[in-house]
Amino acid sequence: MKKVYGSASDALDGLLFDGMFIASGGFGLCGIPELLLQAIKESGTKDLTFASNNAGVDDFGIGILLQTRQVRKMISSYVGENAEFMRQYLSGELELEFNPQGTLAERMRAGGCGIPGFYTKTGVGTQVAEGKEHKDFDGETYILERGIVADLAIVKAWKADDTGNLVFRKTARNFNPPAAMCGRVCVAEVEEIVPRGSLDPDMIHLPGIYVHRLIQGDHEKRIEQRTIREA
Repeated sequence: MKKVYGSASDALDGLLFDGMFIASGGFGLCGIPELLLQAIKESGTKDLTFASNNAGVDDFGIGILLQTRQVRKMISSYVGENAEFMRQYLSGELELEFNPQGTLAERMRAGGCGIPGFYTKTGVGTQVAEGKEHKDFDGETYILERGIVADLAIVKAWKADDTGNLVFRKTARNFNPPAAMCGRVCVAEVEEIVPRGSLDPDMIHLPGIYVHRLIQGDHEKRIEQRTIREA
């Protein structure tokens, strides 16, 4: 199977449709699939639901799709750092499903493993638990959370071979592996594609079985909040 494509738009060709559900890797601006997000913006695909830890910032990451009103719903754990995200949510223009961060990651992983749901104590007694099944185990109350299965997963990695085996760099690993796992189709962008067999099997973070399409590109690598010490 050919997995390597020449550009983000080529890799997304035939996959996008209005109203689709997309799982996106990344945390803040770290490890976000910026090239694929830009291609989705340029495609004009709308009424999108995104499962992502957050939505980047106003002019980068998923934030560029909020600016163009292509996103209908966010499934996220964090709203900060993006003024347009907050504005649309508070004004009722954007549907938002809050998830505790660990719950969101586990929902993606569970979906990718074929697990339809799981019980967790996180969120019991809060708004997160409203409308969800409660069950007691060993005297403790848990709530049922559903696994996430998305129409499309978009992720960013450091290195790949042409079969789609992925290596992530340090904290860019964050949400990318579970996001990749839960998509019916996964498209990955990487900084470098290396020859098949050159990756140490012990260093592969995500097997190529989860990755259907792959692109190599140049990345901006913004810093979300630069903190420096005074001289």
